[in-house]
Amino acid sequence: MNVVVRFLAVVWTAAVALAQVGNGPARRVDVCVYGATSAGVVAAIECVERGLTVLLVDCDDWVGGLTTSGLGATDVGNKDAIGGRARDFYRRLRVHYDRPEAWTRERRADFKSRGHEPGTDAAWTFEPSVASATFAAMLAEAKVEPVAARLDRTPGGVRKDGAKLLGLRLEGGVEVVARLFLDCSYEGDLLDAAGCTFTVGREANAQYGETLNGVQVRNAQKHQFTAAVDPYVVPGDPSSGLLPGVHADGPGAEGAADARVQAYCYRLCTSVDRDNLVPWTRPDGYDAREYELLLRHFEAGSTLAPWHPIEMPNKKTDTNNNGAFSTDWIGGNYAWPTADYATRERLAAAHRRYQQGLLWTLANDPRVPAKVRAEFQRHGLPKDEFAATGGWPPLLYVREGRRLVGAAVVTEHHCMGRVVAPDPVGMGAYAMDSHNVQRYVDSSGRVRNEGDVQVRVPAPYGIAFGALVPQRAEAQNLLVPVCCSASHIAYGSIRMEPVFMVLAQSAAIAGTLALERGLAVQDVPYDALRARLLAAGQVLAWPVPKGDRSGK
Repeated sequence: MNVVVRFLAVVWTAAVALAQVGNGPARRVDVCVYGATSAGVVAAIECVERGLTVLLVDCDDWVGGLTTSGLGATDVGNKDAIGGRARDFYRRLRVHYDRPEAWTRERRADFKSRGHEPGTDAAWTFEPSVASATFAAMLAEAKVEPVAARLDRTPGGVRKDGAKLLGLRLEGGVEVVARLFLDCSYEGDLLDAAGCTFTVGREANAQYGETLNGVQVRNAQKHQFTAAVDPYVVPGDPSSGLLPGVHADGPGAEGAADARVQAYCYRLCTSVDRDNLVPWTRPDGYDAREYELLLRHFEAGSTLAPWHPIEMPNKKTDTNNNGAFSTDWIGGNYAWPTADYATRERLAAAHRRYQQGLLWTLANDPRVPAKVRAEFQRHGLPKDEFAATGGWPPLLYVREGRRLVGAAVVTEHHCMGRVVAPDPVGMGAYAMDSHNVQRYVDSSGRVRNEGDVQVRVPAPYGIAFGALVPQRAEAQNLLVPVCCSASHIAYGSIRMEPVFMVLAQSAAIAGTLALERGLAVQDVPYDALRARLLAAGQVLAWPVPKGDRSGK
């Protein structure tokens, strides 16, 4: 098979050398993987291992995505639903942490948190630096060198012949000419530039016959204000204006469509080792008004330390949002999915300033309960992680960007097992999970959050190959394993790093099959694809049939 692939690659290289590639220099490869997220890393390795030439474009200047940027507490739902190269990554982490010398700040026997249970083959909680080193080793073994560059999103950044992508232009003028493209970015910039239909925000429940999509006031019971908190600058005086982050309009009709996006944050890696931490600092541009709602909530009786630190090895954490007012900057990200690069840089800086100010407030403001202050004074940024950014994670947690509207759409019905995908290329297993989307004034004049949904799925479910495939008339040699085709609430279950890796490997295998047979990705025969996925160790059905775990 690899002989055939290499022969076709030679033919392609000779043919494309005669093609018009624009005024700038060109890079010619079989496959262009856009985005060096965890998905992009896996996709690039898979394509190389199948005999293809690959360019992995690192559009964030950070390899590994959120997996290496603080999200060390792996959200997966059911670990047995993860196979293939994704499973290999977590197995490699286990091998690392099974070495006594990996435990530099505590003894292995003293680590009581989850993710390293006896008798399992993988580690599911880990330090960012260990994840980075693991991906680096995998890329080195495959001889893949990511190139730090971004898509030129001005007109003509993607060149097409009908529905076939011919090349993309990077900032600086280099054009990448390829036979197959994979958009592995969190935002979906390539699928947009390629002319594919996408959506942002929440569909109405009526669009797909769902119950958990759209505006969700009734479901928004968690991460909610537990006491009455006044939203006005001067309490009780609407004429004084609203505090930052609160809007005057109501939430919208229950179940109605809403273009707002669930909140983002930085997934912090913190340390409790006094020899390895930097205390929280008050950021430049600190504005105390941004945290007034939080302080009023404490004064109304809340005693919750508003974050969720999950222990990682070596006295570190992966820390996420928790409570009514926490690390999620509700309402601060609406423009992000389709914004230009400069706007995203401003939004990322604003999120960082908000979150740094929040942590400094929680550790220092006398209006914060003493017990809560003590909790935050115990933690700090680790000296031995993210040295280039002073211990701060480099990537904002983009929980949801654009979502492709492709050949198939995964919905709540698939997640709940009411509809079964005929062509699964991986399994989802996590709850349908949306963080809060907006903060508003309710009819009683108090502040409320809206958008949080947490509904478990009954069992792992198949994710359709059609969800990775654009509509035929739009792009016939592009696959989208991260910003895949799913409703907002279904994407809340899919959007987990191991699942992105699984879908990326499946997309790479499907793309290889399309190139071998000279097919549009829409025409890849599923029976042949399924056989290759199973041979690669992917899990495609639940319960797993005997004989389907060749890679596990």
